[in-house]
Amino acid sequence: MKIEVKEISKRFGATLALDAVSLTIESGEIHTLVGENGAGKSTLGKIISGVYQKDAGTIQINGQVSEYQSAYEALRRGITIIAQELSLVPARSVIENVFLGIEDSTGPFVARKRLRERFVKLVESSGIDISPDISVGALRNGDQQKVEILRALARDSTTIVMDEPTARLSAHETTTLKMLIKDLKSKGHTIIFVSHFLNDVLEISDKISIMRDGRLVRTSLPSAESHSSLVEAMTGTRFGQIFTEKKINPSSNVVLKVDKLTSINQFKNISFEIKSGEILGFAGLVGSGRTELIRSIFGVDKVDSGSVEYLGKTITRFSPSKSIMKGISFLPESRKDQGTIPLRSLAENISLPHLKSLSNFGWIKKASERKLVNKFFTLCGIKAASIKVPIASLSGGNQQKALFARSLAGSPKLFIADEPTRGVDVGSKRAIYELLSAQAAAGMAVLVVSSELDEIVGLTHRVLVMREGEIVKELTGSEINENTVLEAAFSGHIA
Repeated sequence: MKIEVKEISKRFGATLALDAVSLTIESGEIHTLVGENGAGKSTLGKIISGVYQKDAGTIQINGQVSEYQSAYEALRRGITIIAQELSLVPARSVIENVFLGIEDSTGPFVARKRLRERFVKLVESSGIDISPDISVGALRNGDQQKVEILRALARDSTTIVMDEPTARLSAHETTTLKMLIKDLKSKGHTIIFVSHFLNDVLEISDKISIMRDGRLVRTSLPSAESHSSLVEAMTGTRFGQIFTEKKINPSSNVVLKVDKLTSINQFKNISFEIKSGEILGFAGLVGSGRTELIRSIFGVDKVDSGSVEYLGKTITRFSPSKSIMKGISFLPESRKDQGTIPLRSLAENISLPHLKSLSNFGWIKKASERKLVNKFFTLCGIKAASIKVPIASLSGGNQQKALFARSLAGSPKLFIADEPTRGVDVGSKRAIYELLSAQAAAGMAVLVVSSELDEIVGLTHRVLVMREGEIVKELTGSEINENTVLEAAFSGHIA
């Protein structure tokens, strides 16, 4: 299926998201859209797949102008989208999710035998092998992506828009997905690949279209591009080192001390400390216990034994509200599931944990709220028309910055961040790194969990590597490099 978009424009209120964009996507190619958050790449993908409707311009499919007003109508033309935040039903099985809405039936009942036969044929033709009966909520992120792809194929989609498909995946899952995408291409499918991960883009693409400020900068072959050339085109300026120089002011002030902390089947005998002004990184494979550990320290999940001292005092009862009151902030792994209230305003999302200090007798002091929000809106470099817009209307990078603003508004002594730059562009990443480094330089203790090796290596002063729920290695200074982190994470056996 050849898709041509001509002079496509789209506005969201006063924001011009797409400005007369024209490009051609050839049948059977992997065509990547790259750009900073807010560049328009996801908006263009959603217009092609019918999620959004264009304000101007035309879409041609195989040379014929095609008008459609919904994702359902686009699907009838063979076009579908796999969004960054997956749209599966966690409590239902794989087979139920794959055929949801297109089930075989006998009268009012689902014809389960025929459905299973269809599933077997789908697995055989796609090469995606996954159990039909397991609950989707029990699957890892990579397998959930496979279910989304099977859903698309079950609906006879020939063109699949993938919006940030690797954002939630481990390195191994990302490699598997890229192989699957190449296999889909070999079978004649067209893939529109929206991504911030430039190494993936250069590896997997047949063509790359670079966007900036709602406009198309250029379309080129990956052989004509490099990481640096892509960043320069995306940002409009030459882009230097993404990480700031590591500076640490030696401090004897221990902010957090963890001693033999254990949560059965999650992690065991975890002991470490973090000092004022230090950025401490936790590395390891997905499932190593990193996220479970920091959630327990913040009070989201329970611990079975061990102790935690914060500013010299033992924490006896763990809870998020108590942690916030003590000056501990937590940035969760998933913006959608754990971070934002999508339909509420940017101001409400930022001020939410701090309403007690902004209220008198149950009434919020709006002037105080605006002052607080505006201060951290500016500090974190959020780009939005106003603090009153719904946070869901912002780009992923600006939503992430809003969560940073929320966390920093409480003037924390300890800032815990789980995957702080997941799903954000290279420009927003640099802004976030500068923000974290500046906070550490001012005396804040920063604890970072990240699956991105360059982030762990470039940002942190000290690294603790976890494997199977235990800390297996501590790295400092020149020891912190990708090889040493991988060796520890894989126990010396790098796959």
